[in-house]
Amino acid sequence: MALQYQFRPLTTWPGPRTLAPRRCPFKATFGQTFILLERELSKLRAENVVIEADVDEASIRRDGMLYSNAKPRTRGIILSFNSRHGPLRYPCDTYERWEQNLRAIALALEALRAVDRYGVTRRAEQYTGWKALPAGIAGDHLDARVAAMWMAEELRTFYPDDEGIDPDLILDDRDTFVASFRDLAKKFHPDAGGKPGSFKMLTDARKSIEAHHNGLRA
Repeated sequence: MALQYQFRPLTTWPGPRTLAPRRCPFKATFGQTFILLERELSKLRAENVVIEADVDEASIRRDGMLYSNAKPRTRGIILSFNSRHGPLRYPCDTYERWEQNLRAIALALEALRAVDRYGVTRRAEQYTGWKALPAGIAGDHLDARVAAMWMAEELRTFYPDDEGIDPDLILDDRDTFVASFRDLAKKFHPDAGGKPGSFKMLTDARKSIEAHHNGLRA
């Protein structure tokens, strides 16, 4: 069955905005993004799929789709839906265009599903960081594995020529985690020109992973 979704006007952005968008590292048409999104949402048995975009009601057709000439005022996009893991909500305004941010969310869903594919989790723990958090991602709720995956992805963004770091090493090896945190802190700290929202996410990730490390030592 084809994916059923609808657009709605974006009302409130969860947390701080990304001040300076990144250059998009991938190229794809909206049709290609939709195919990827449809595949990932079907795996999650998604229902009531809503895409929030910064548009007026007049830009949305009666069937819930955007008019072809609709132009969102800002690039931020929020994907929310009910899933077999409960309600999930994903905001993204990292890249220059809303279509690119929607694809980033689709790719993130694909990466999260890969965690299950490799048999790492048993209860879909990687999704808990985004469960029922309409006000954004809070550090107290951010799953340690999701935090490690996020840190590894950010490191690849800053050091594209590097082979990258396995998220499992960040999660389970304290020396790797500390080195990774220090590298990202140098990029994200506001005193170094970083964005406060990104640095806040990094500190939230540190809390979650340190709690995980303490649990391993207990």
